[in-house]
Amino acid sequence: MKLTSRDTNLFFRSPPKKITGVLIYGNDHMRVSDKRMQLIKSLLGSKADEEMRLARISRENLKKAPEQAIDLCKAQGFFPGERAVLIEEANETIADIIIKAVEAWKDGDATIVVTAGSLKPSSNLRKFFEQKKNTFAVPIYDNPITKFDVQEIIAESDLQNITQEGFAQLATLASDLQPGDFNQTIAKLALYKLKDETPITPQDIINCSPNSNEAEIDEILNVMLAGNEFKVSQILGRLSSQGTRPVTFIIAATRHFKALFSIISNPGGVSAGASALRPPIYGPRRDTLINQARKWGPVKIKTAIKLLTTTDLQLRSSNQHAPQIALVERLFIRIAMLSKN
Repeated sequence: MKLTSRDTNLFFRSPPKKITGVLIYGNDHMRVSDKRMQLIKSLLGSKADEEMRLARISRENLKKAPEQAIDLCKAQGFFPGERAVLIEEANETIADIIIKAVEAWKDGDATIVVTAGSLKPSSNLRKFFEQKKNTFAVPIYDNPITKFDVQEIIAESDLQNITQEGFAQLATLASDLQPGDFNQTIAKLALYKLKDETPITPQDIINCSPNSNEAEIDEILNVMLAGNEFKVSQILGRLSSQGTRPVTFIIAATRHFKALFSIISNPGGVSAGASALRPPIYGPRRDTLINQARKWGPVKIKTAIKLLTTTDLQLRSSNQHAPQIALVERLFIRIAMLSKN
């Protein structure tokens, strides 16, 4: 069966017992890998590798020796407990081999876990896992990390003493980072605060966060807000080639303009608006936001937010076929030119 987004988190946290197989697929290799690790830990526990209850097969090795899939499913190990066979980077070239292994599965065999990149609805592999009894097809989408996801990641890390302000800052950071990077940041923060019972501060989070992401995103936002549309393409192209995703630009820009609108619309004035932002901002960054809010004004800021929201929905639409980075580039140039009107 095919799992919906609503069911995905519960499935990976607590999968059914004695399932035949699971297909995990999606565009983002890191996200697929994270979910695969979570599933295997939930199925087999944390000692599966050292107890040799997890067998791994690459796509190329399976092509050379197709019989491995069935043999490893049925092989009994020395240690007791649930077993799994992991087939990585699958595609249509090995679909028939995987299908035969699933068809040959009997109660007591190892669970077959398959990871793959993007699969079309017409994919034989995908259709088989969606329709076969006791198998699951789980699409992993490139959606931003939700607050619920952040809560789960924090709970698994045993990170303690997080204030409401600290959680808000971590949720903001999560929207900027890839899931794997955010997981590593939380793990680093947990080690950083080991045996430290004081509440986590904004500076603690900054100290454990990747240094480059925020600075690079700020660069393109500052160019856009300054009305320098000629530099937008150059900087956007460079950051995109370094791996920053189109949706990350949209999320960061939307959050930035919403902060500007909060500043400019505060009844107490722009200084009060800047002081009310959460997580709080200080120093030169605070001055920059105040100046940008004054320069743009509420009307232009609201227009920019509407344009960003429209493009965000377009990027997530299944009917959207244009290159995503081209849509973001066109949008940022259009917003940059707003400041001159």
